[in-house]
Amino acid sequence: MTLPLTTTDATALLGVYARVGPLFVAGEGSELIAEDGARYLDFVAGIAVNALGYNSPVIREAVLRALDAGLIHVSNLYRTEPGERLAAELTKSFAGGGQVFFCNSGAEANEGAFKFARKWSKQTEIVAFSGSFHGRLFASLAATDRPDYRRPFEPLLAGVQIIPLGDVEAARHAITKERTAAVIIEPVQGEGGVRAVAPEFLAFLREQCDASGCALIFDEVQCGLGRTGTLFASEASGVVPDMVTLAKPLGGGLPMGAILVNDAIASALAPGDHATTFGGGPFVATVALDVLRTISDPDFLAGVRTKGEWLGARLNRLAAGTPRVREARGRGLMWGLELNEVAAPVVAAARERHLLVLTAGPTVIRIVPPLTITHEELERGVTILEEVLG
Repeated sequence: MTLPLTTTDATALLGVYARVGPLFVAGEGSELIAEDGARYLDFVAGIAVNALGYNSPVIREAVLRALDAGLIHVSNLYRTEPGERLAAELTKSFAGGGQVFFCNSGAEANEGAFKFARKWSKQTEIVAFSGSFHGRLFASLAATDRPDYRRPFEPLLAGVQIIPLGDVEAARHAITKERTAAVIIEPVQGEGGVRAVAPEFLAFLREQCDASGCALIFDEVQCGLGRTGTLFASEASGVVPDMVTLAKPLGGGLPMGAILVNDAIASALAPGDHATTFGGGPFVATVALDVLRTISDPDFLAGVRTKGEWLGARLNRLAAGTPRVREARGRGLMWGLELNEVAAPVVAAARERHLLVLTAGPTVIRIVPPLTITHEELERGVTILEEVLG
């Protein structure tokens, strides 16, 4: 039975989100279901979290199996099997090998990666890039290029430089042997407007980090784990980082983040250097392992690439058909429509037609549906966008 929403219910939540739309009570496949039974095609997927859609049998079975084991939480003072299995699978998939630290979110993963880089390199400065988004904690916010997010909380962590994305000379000047602990970059920017970084620039950063003795961190919190059609978004460039940060889809909707660390950095860390109460617990690790195995299946990834190629062609056709769209860009099932106007009214109009999309900056519509979405659902969603933009 669904209880009516009261004013008290709505105002009890801290007002740091401007929540919109109906009250959602259920989900199935690529659709969210409101309390009145109306269905909404979801091109948001919990902001690239719900990779396997809603009410996924993979996640349902993993949750039930984890409950049957009777272990929701065991302190990291002790060993449990699910986390060790998940770590082994992740390191086997990561070209850099190494070890894994589990946490609860992408921001935590990036904060931890900064600490690890400082301990290993014995330097202090972090280099990030324009358009970046790495989280809202103090160090990750300092590396995030969103002035409106940063301004109320300044001064943030000192020693973080944000330089123009793709600017070779600026990067050469900023990355130094004397100061730099790490360079962090998203191979495909999410919040910054869905922008893929040129492979040549990633390769240049690899060379600069090697020459300077600092760590190269790829933030794949949003673009990783199958979203671009390969398990890691960086695979398309052939560049191997020292650390990869993951989160969003990893836990299947449960809080889960991870830092993949190469052997050199792992060897610099000792007991007590970092910690987490809940990270890698047996319940969430059981679910994450099944999510990882599903997404990393070659046939599953091939399906994402096929659907992504179709979606890209369809969005480019949409862009060519209306002056309101400047450009369609993306990879796999991560796409942005750059508009010649503010995007928020378009997002609202799509929601009125039962399609959920979101923004990536003021003028970009972001499309990150479940990876299990069908061709028919993609066609339905793009048709609605055409109607809204027509």
